Amino acid sequence: MAVSVEELAEIDRILASGAQSAMPELRSKFPHLTWTRCDASDVIETPYKTYPDCDVHLLDGGDHCVQITTEPSRATGVVLAFRKVA
Repeated sequence: MAVSVEELAEIDRILASGAQSAMPELRSKFPHLTWTRCDASDVIETPYKTYPDCDVHLLDGGDHCVQITTEPSRATGVVLAFRKVA
């Protein structure tokens, strides 16, 4: 199931209020999506959206291999790529 416009808006609201502690709430509210947390240096693709302490990348798991996508209609998961904040 792809991520909807409404879900993206709710994800945005949650991440805007504090991305560092958001993963449990996101996993609970959106159990149909795959959630991955990593270091921003592990992802070279352009983020779907950027926050002060993390980048959001959308995952497309619809084909044989999982890949980063910029199309919410293809997204079956989300990667939160955190940057080290000074």
